Amino acid sequence: MADDSSRKRKVRGRKVRSDRSQKEGRRAKKELARKASNAGNKNGDSPLTDPADVTPEPFVETDAVTALRGRIHGWLRAEQPVHLIGPTGCGKTALALSAAAKRGRPVVWLNGDEAVDTAALVGDHAGGERYKEDDRFVSGVSKQTEIVRERWVDNPLSVAVREGATLVYNEFSRSDPAAHNVLLSVFEEGVLERPGKRGEDRSIDVHPEFRAILTSNDAEYAGVHEQQDALLDRFVGVHVNYYDAETEREIVRSHVDLPDDAIETVVDTTRTLRDALEVVVGTRAAITAAKGLSVFENPESDASENGSFNDELLTAVFVDVLAPKIAGQGPDDIAQLRTQIADSV
Repeated sequence: MADDSSRKRKVRGRKVRSDRSQKEGRRAKKELARKASNAGNKNGDSPLTDPADVTPEPFVETDAVTALRGRIHGWLRAEQPVHLIGPTGCGKTALALSAAAKRGRPVVWLNGDEAVDTAALVGDHAGGERYKEDDRFVSGVSKQTEIVRERWVDNPLSVAVREGATLVYNEFSRSDPAAHNVLLSVFEEGVLERPGKRGEDRSIDVHPEFRAILTSNDAEYAGVHEQQDALLDRFVGVHVNYYDAETEREIVRSHVDLPDDAIETVVDTTRTLRDALEVVVGTRAAITAAKGLSVFENPESDASENGSFNDELLTAVFVDVLAPKIAGQGPDDIAQLRTQIADSV
C-alpha cells in the first residue's frame, strides 16, 4: 500500500514539473510577443496577414496619392527597401499599408519602439519542450529517459523574409539602432542571420519577393533615434509631406459627414494654422476637428450660415485638438495658443 502511494506521488511530481515547464514556455512566448511590439499576429502564431485585410479604410485615392504610391511601387519593383519620411499626421502609415496591399503579397506589420530588439525582429527560444523516450532494447528491461528540446519561435522579420511578404515597419526610427544590425545582411547579401539559433538553419535565404516599407517621423521629433549610415545607405527615402488642399478635403470628407462648405472651412483653417503655429498641425488634426464640429454644432442649423462655423466655436475646437501638443507647459501657453488660433481664424 505504501509502495503504491509512493508511486502516485512520483507520478504527480512529474506532472507538476511538466505543467510548470509548459507554463514557462507559454510565459516565454508571451514575452516574445510583447517584445515584438504589436507585430500583428492575426493568423495564429504567424504575423502574416492577407493583403486585403490591411488595406486602410477609408483610403482616399486622388492624383497626388496615386502618384506617390506609384513612386513607392517603382522602387519596390527595383528591389529597393523604401523609407517613408515625413511629419506626424501626414498619412505615411496609411500610404505604406496601401502600397503593401497593392503588391498582392502577404503583409507583416511591425511597430517600432524602445522594446524592439534583435530577438523581437528575428525570434528567440521560447522555453523547452519535454518528452520521454522508452528504451526497450534489452528484453524485460524498460528504461525511460526525459529529453528537453528547446523551441524556437520566429518573429516578424524572419517570417517576412522566408515567406516573401511585404514588411511594413512603422515608426522604424523609434527602435534602438542596435536592433537593426540584422537588416544589413538582409538588404546587402540576401541572407538573414538569426543570433541565438543553432544548427544549419541559423540563417535564412531571403525570398526573392520580400520587400520592406519603413516609416519614420522627421528627425526633430522626440523619441526618434538616428540610424546607422551603413543601413540608411541601403534604403531609398521618399519624403511624404502634407497633401494638397483638395486631397486633404477628400480625406476629411471620407471620415466625417459634413457639408462641403464645412469641410472646406476645416481644411482651410488647418492649413492656415499649420503655417502660423510652431506645433505640428497634421491632416489628422483636421479630421479630429471636423468630428468635433459635427457634434458641437450642426452646420446646417440656424446657428450657422451656408455651412460655416462661427469663429468662437472654430477657435474652441482647434484649441482642444491642439492643446495636447503643449500639455504640461502651463496655462499661459494654452492662453497663448488660444490667442494665436483666434487671430488666425
